Amino acid sequence: MSPRTRELGFLIPGALLGVIGVASVASAKSNVLEPGPVAVAAAVIGLFLAMHCALRWRMPQADPYLLPIVGAITAIGLVTLQRIDPALARDQVIWVAVGAIGFIGVVLIVPDHHVLERYRYMIGLTGVGLLVITMIFGTEINGARLWIEIGGGQTVQLGEFSKVLIVIFLAGFLRDKRELLAVPTRKVIGVPVPPAAVVGPLALFLVAALALVVVLNDFGTALLFFGIFLAMIYVAAGRAAYAISGFVLFIAGSVAVWALVPRVADRVTNWLDPFSDEQDQGYQLVQSLYALADGGTFGRGLGGGFLVLENGGRVVPALETDFLFTAIGAELGFIGAVGVLLLFVVLAARGFAIAARAPDGFSKLLAAGLTTVVGLQALLIVGGVVRLVPLTGVTLPFMSYGGSSVVTNFALIALLLVISHRTERPYRPRMRRRDRAAERSLLDPEPIEAYGE
Repeated sequence: MSPRTRELGFLIPGALLGVIGVASVASAKSNVLEPGPVAVAAAVIGLFLAMHCALRWRMPQADPYLLPIVGAITAIGLVTLQRIDPALARDQVIWVAVGAIGFIGVVLIVPDHHVLERYRYMIGLTGVGLLVITMIFGTEINGARLWIEIGGGQTVQLGEFSKVLIVIFLAGFLRDKRELLAVPTRKVIGVPVPPAAVVGPLALFLVAALALVVVLNDFGTALLFFGIFLAMIYVAAGRAAYAISGFVLFIAGSVAVWALVPRVADRVTNWLDPFSDEQDQGYQLVQSLYALADGGTFGRGLGGGFLVLENGGRVVPALETDFLFTAIGAELGFIGAVGVLLLFVVLAARGFAIAARAPDGFSKLLAAGLTTVVGLQALLIVGGVVRLVPLTGVTLPFMSYGGSSVVTNFALIALLLVISHRTERPYRPRMRRRDRAAERSLLDPEPIEAYGE
């Protein structure tokens, strides 16, 4: 069975999950089953079939499991948004359509991901430039400056695009420096010090990550970027000492920011004891914990949880974005929440498997970095919801409401599939007939006996 045929088969459970979920939510809200939600589900199924066809045409040897996993995660997210607010679900479907177009565009336009390595510095500067634009022209919402207004009340989060661009830059940069990373290093107070060519960018990245906390008031984005960097430098060097040293430096810088930036200090305080101020600063987290507890083991069922008031208000603020996992836990229970987490675990496992199978350093680093983006985001947002880590404000990939995140993550998955396909079938650019004949003459020389006659 070909990889694409397997992929098509595994897309069916995700499609059924979406259709049954939407029908369950509709039946819970009304005694009459309306065709509108089912039609929306059919449109999403059509989008995933279009992505499947693009892969079947251009990337037939790509990993057959990534797209079905993403389909199942997206289906659960859309069903949950449909339960919270049907208007949000319809808007999210539009963003899924834009993400599908971006996915197909990457598959068709990037036949070989190695071409990105040639432009790594330009790509890196573009990623940093998007963050600088956000710092200067960004609109502050809920204390964080992460959004750019584009008119009509719509906003775009340029930091979502920056994370993929910076991963591409780091993959190319660390591949160039892998020999320097592998050589023995001096130790200062028992801590290994990498060569100067690596120390400079490492220090610059540390300063930039901490600057994000101060300027953008966003601890989550800074933690995400620095976590990506630590993971990639570990993959490049194969030495845990580098990653541990960077983590220690980041913790020290974070403590300094916690002492100097009141908003970060308040967030840490609310994380340590949200019930001390449960009617004000700790309200979101406390309500989230109550909703998760109300879900129990098996949940209240789709549409049965106490999440939305009669006037349309949310019991848990930011339910459709930061706390979407809370809605899943409340209505699908502990079993459903664990199921969603397992989908992310399998997604990360497939991504790291692609990185392990890749034949060259750039491909390994790029696949590992892209996988870390998705996995670390899921870990941070779920950890914040269940009070494992402070709330960070990052989105749950493919599930939380928001266009920038959805579009970026679909392009990210497309890049992973390109790497997977090129691992199984290396790219060979088209050649003119005369060039192909010359190449064949080099590969198939005349028999040795001919020279002895």
